[in-house]
Amino acid sequence: MNPNRNRPRYVAALTAAASSLALLLTACSAASAAGPAGDGQKLAEVNIGYFPNVTHAPGLVADAEGTFAKRFDQLGTKVNTKSFNAGPDVIQAILSGSLDISYIGPNPTVTAYIQSRGTGIRVIAGSTSGGAALVVKPEITSVEQLKGRRLATPQLGNTQDIALRHWLADSGLNATQDGGGDVSILPQANSAAVQAFKAGEIDGGWLPEPFATRLVNAGGKVLVDEATLWPDGKFVTTNIIARADFVTQHPDAVRAFIEAHLDALDEIASDPAAAKAAVASQIKKITEQELEPAVLDAAWKNLEFTPDPLAATLKTSAEHAESVGLLPDKPSDGFAQLWDLTALNEALAARGEDKVTA
Repeated sequence: MNPNRNRPRYVAALTAAASSLALLLTACSAASAAGPAGDGQKLAEVNIGYFPNVTHAPGLVADAEGTFAKRFDQLGTKVNTKSFNAGPDVIQAILSGSLDISYIGPNPTVTAYIQSRGTGIRVIAGSTSGGAALVVKPEITSVEQLKGRRLATPQLGNTQDIALRHWLADSGLNATQDGGGDVSILPQANSAAVQAFKAGEIDGGWLPEPFATRLVNAGGKVLVDEATLWPDGKFVTTNIIARADFVTQHPDAVRAFIEAHLDALDEIASDPAAAKAAVASQIKKITEQELEPAVLDAAWKNLEFTPDPLAATLKTSAEHAESVGLLPDKPSDGFAQLWDLTALNEALAARGEDKVTA
């Protein structure tokens, strides 16, 4: 078994990204030296990102319901929201200064922290736990029967891709992209994976919701619910990052965002029907595609929305990435500066809720 077989290709990609990142960080430093907005000045606008995915439901709800705008109106700050389809695009936008805060998965978070040498981003809250599974053809009933099979993941090196590779390695199977190993992994867009499964071109996929549910509806069966692999069934699927300099320079804006995020979590908990309607509406607005109510209901049951960033599980996910050769470097500080939960814990305390820790 050679878990590092894909490392050269992935590291080459990261090396190229790191070069671009260095230029972005230099530009950010220059902008900061020129005098950033903040430091007592009113923040004119804030730029917030998320994906049109069920796993980013709190962001979708807060945007659809106008909660972001309501909270930032109190500061006289305009809110701009933008949807993304891939973690690298979010990281580039954050580190270039064109995006201030974003919902994002744990592995892109780790990549951004490492590439910026711990100076670029901070995790300011959690958002979502769970909602990922390996769904396969019904005749596959054991890991041994995956030999010679073709499985999809959303993207090489993304959160679900690493989860699948680590699980296969733990099970004694080698995964490659070129067909030379026990299992072939074919990274592709989630919607494309569903179509490929229906067409018989792949045997399954380790996908996030609602695409795992869509594979089930297309005739698949859940072979592995990722929640069963984690203590108490909890693992970070989505957390919230912000530019490190933005956190330092605009604490009031960070607090306003946190309040809007917690408002959305409260709505999800108290009125899930309204929250699901908001999510479906926002996804349709962005993608022009309907999210079937039955699919949304089934996917929703596999997700837990929480302000806790579940920091220990992010660290474990990074260890999994390293074990399969998809983490080219490790932070020298052991992620010590990654989490800044000051605004979150102040807001939780004001609401009479328990604080969270990293």
